[in-house]
Amino acid sequence: MSAERGSAAEVVRVENLAKDFRVGLRARRQRVLEGISFSVRDREIFGFVGPNGAGKTTTLKILMGLIFASAGHATIVGHDVRETEFRRHVGFLPENPYFYDYLTGREILQFYGRLCGLSSARANERVKTLLDWVGLAHAADLRLRTYSKGMLQRIGLAQALVHDPRVVFLDEPMSGLDPIGRKEIRDLILRLREEGKTVFMNTHILTDVEMLCDRVAIIVKGQIRYEGTTDQFLEAGKRETDIVFSSLPPEMASRLEERGAELRGVLGRLEIRVAEKDVTDVLREALAAGAEVVSVAPHRASLESIFLSAVGKAQQRGDSR
Repeated sequence: MSAERGSAAEVVRVENLAKDFRVGLRARRQRVLEGISFSVRDREIFGFVGPNGAGKTTTLKILMGLIFASAGHATIVGHDVRETEFRRHVGFLPENPYFYDYLTGREILQFYGRLCGLSSARANERVKTLLDWVGLAHAADLRLRTYSKGMLQRIGLAQALVHDPRVVFLDEPMSGLDPIGRKEIRDLILRLREEGKTVFMNTHILTDVEMLCDRVAIIVKGQIRYEGTTDQFLEAGKRETDIVFSSLPPEMASRLEERGAELRGVLGRLEIRVAEKDVTDVLREALAAGAEVVSVAPHRASLESIFLSAVGKAQQRGDSR
């Protein structure tokens, strides 16, 4: 993350946000959000990540003013989300957007443009620009019922941008897309940042977070477990190194496995993953035993592996809502 982005002003601020729901015949109170706090900075892609049921969608609904928090405070571009003024500054793409499928792509965007208060001339101009921007100019006059899932996501993104908002909220934008569709949406999200937008992305697809996001907040069981850059989060994982041997005496492999090294065969070769601090000793011992080393490379833990570890630890602690 650049120094400029790191010092950018906050455009979304959440402070001690809590939410209770009443469930069951006795209307028993169930706490879904446990006083969470985080911030989103100007012109960054922010990933809000958690397993199903963690509180992601509840948080997003509060930020969009669709439901109200039980306690705490949230602002977008300085405006309290319990008021309506902030809405002119935000665009929103829900996970499963519903469109009138008998309308064309051009017609649906013109409809939303007028709904947002744009004049007819300005709406037409904006619609033409957005159809080009999301790569749907060729399908502008086709009915939405003929659109693929990926095309519907792109028209949904155009809908969220029709009034040129400052902050764009995306709820599971990659859900249900094939690899080509996911790449198309990823490219559009990166372009949003290049054009000065702030993007809040609610997702559980961690590979997309790792590829796109400047910063991330991890929510598990209604509590924020981490907030910061993705690089810092990845650095919190174990430091390990992968060593590939073209030949390694079996007794040496057995000794390494007994000491906790991970071994696996790869195309007739043996790959061993060891702690970074043990690399020198392992190499010295292996070379002395007559092994042939092909490569030595640091292993970068994935966001997914570290996240799953964090979720597992939270479950082992028996955290409750």
